[in-house]
Amino acid sequence: MGQIGTMRRRVERATAIVVAAGLAACALSSCSAGPAPSSTVAVDTGTRPNQDVVALPTDRASAITAALTLLPSQIDEALRRSEVPGLAVAVVSHDEVLYTNGFGVRDESTGAKVDADTVFQIASLSKPISATILAKAMTQDPSLTWSTPAHTLMPGLALADPYVTQNITVGDFFAHRSGIPTGGGDDLEDLGFDRNYILSHLSEIPLQPFRTTYQYSNFGLTTGAEAVAASRGQSWEQMSKELLFGPLGMTSTSTSHADFLAAPNHAVLHARIGEDDFQPLFDRDPDAEAPAGGVSSNVRDLATWMQLLLSDGSRDGSAFINSDPLNQALSAQIVSSHAGDLDQRPGHYGFGINVGSAAGGRVTLSHSGAFGLGAATAATLVPDLDLGIVVLTNGAPVGLPEAVVQIFLDEVMYGHQSRDWVDTMHGFFAGFNAPSGDLAGQSPPTDAAASAPASDYVGTYTSAYFGTLTVTEAGGRLRGALGPTGATTFDITPWNGDTMAYVPTGENALPGSLSSVVFARSGGAVTTATLTYLNRYPQIAEPSGLGVFTRQR
Repeated sequence: MGQIGTMRRRVERATAIVVAAGLAACALSSCSAGPAPSSTVAVDTGTRPNQDVVALPTDRASAITAALTLLPSQIDEALRRSEVPGLAVAVVSHDEVLYTNGFGVRDESTGAKVDADTVFQIASLSKPISATILAKAMTQDPSLTWSTPAHTLMPGLALADPYVTQNITVGDFFAHRSGIPTGGGDDLEDLGFDRNYILSHLSEIPLQPFRTTYQYSNFGLTTGAEAVAASRGQSWEQMSKELLFGPLGMTSTSTSHADFLAAPNHAVLHARIGEDDFQPLFDRDPDAEAPAGGVSSNVRDLATWMQLLLSDGSRDGSAFINSDPLNQALSAQIVSSHAGDLDQRPGHYGFGINVGSAAGGRVTLSHSGAFGLGAATAATLVPDLDLGIVVLTNGAPVGLPEAVVQIFLDEVMYGHQSRDWVDTMHGFFAGFNAPSGDLAGQSPPTDAAASAPASDYVGTYTSAYFGTLTVTEAGGRLRGALGPTGATTFDITPWNGDTMAYVPTGENALPGSLSSVVFARSGGAVTTATLTYLNRYPQIAEPSGLGVFTRQR
């Protein structure tokens, strides 16, 4: 029996074990009993002590029914407070879809309504789905495991450290312990580079300590997925359909952005403008990182996927995925967030999924997804309650899907909301909508001017990682161009001598972003241009050096 099944099938309910034990001890020693406690805390005990949890306020069926009754009005209120345009939700147990519904609109400009069939971009909620696909691949080929060295599956794999290249496993990539810093590869994707280019240039990125640091990496996980697909002689897209989407009947689910756009009933991304205004301004093509963030789906299909996990990999009563690789994926593999104080619980990550616990001790399996350009999603499973919920939205991340998930689970587990989750999650996600760049929020000096005529800076500059930066001049104004075809263009404006400014673009550079371009000279001539925004990763203090472009002519 798998670990989820074990947790779901609790043996007994014990109330006030400590009190009962104390009374028994008094009886044996003829001691006089003190006053009885006015209340006790009910504890559900499992077959092992690490399965014990605070009991529900009522029986499971009644708790879920009561929570589902409240859920629609709570979602309406959360949407009103957040101003997010639309939302879809599904709630399941392993053998029943308990609830599906849509709220709000899928496109503010048309007013088209969201329903349970509306297809959303699910962003990083793709990661646990990809882990499920790999677990199915491991079921078909038992010689393949989470501990398989990735280079044996993808001979061309190369990272900055030869030791890491030779020893990194598929699981290391899915647990974000490869050492690739958060944002590594995302910066290339923002400029329009495809998956092949990005994976072949990961070797340029300076690594953080291998296996001892958690660095959330879209293209690390994508590398692990691609390695398995390569070993099967398939593309990731083919493998996903063959192993999971097709057999489970997930007909509205795809790893192709073109499929998402072609779906008649799809939710448009809405970027956050100001405090509470969401507008359909952008498209986000995540094909380059499809295993990590490129899945599109609806809540009906995701309900089927959640039921598979809650059933220990069984489908219609038969084994579909071996429980060993699935349970390994759903078990903690690395500390993902260290406690800031002794009274805080740390966070853990498995292979493509967060592994945590609720306030009452119940194990939770969860993941969120977000595109700053206008999508936010969340799903949580509580195995011992045989319960899962997924929430998809079409607004930039303000914590709404996470809030709805927590509101529902609080009602089930405690009979009330333990805190104002809309407000709490909104605060947690505040930084996700902030502009980026070392000059963000600053105004240019009143006497802003370059050190030399614009023609002094014109030229072709190259970086081994980012490729070519072309600087041109027209009418005394400088303009830069980046990307595989030079399609990412931007003005370079005076700031302070050879330090100038530009507005970076892409998912990770939201409205208001501003960064510096620092030109350096040797012998009076400009020799390098450093794009500061591209020369640093958010969790690393030292510059990466990747954003330094050397002048060729």
